[in-house]
Amino acid sequence: MKIAIVAAAAAFAVSAHAAPPDTYKIRNAGDLVKICTTQPEEADYATAIAFCHGVLAGAYGYYDASTPVADRFVCAPDPSPKRSRVAADFVTWANARPQLMNAGAIDTLFRFAAETFPCRK
Repeated sequence: MKIAIVAAAAAFAVSAHAAPPDTYKIRNAGDLVKICTTQPEEADYATAIAFCHGVLAGAYGYYDASTPVADRFVCAPDPSPKRSRVAADFVTWANARPQLMNAGAIDTLFRFAAETFPCRK
């Protein structure tokens, strides 16, 4: 048991140093796009993609919980798309709008979401 714990701690320590600390700072939309496009062969792929999906889900979750239904401009379809699909579509959309790469990441994410998932009223 102790060997397994030591091995797990060692693996965590190695993976914790795989990416520079600034890798997961989201200063603008370009930073979010960069994280969401981490390639499978990169050492921090699992962490980066989980972080990307966490930002997307967290932003929408906060919006959903804090915005009255009557005030919503983004409405997820039923069934909801997979996070990986939303992330890929966001990246494609954002890359087609390079003028937004220095804009706020969440503002840009919601511009995408408003176009992609508008509420039908």
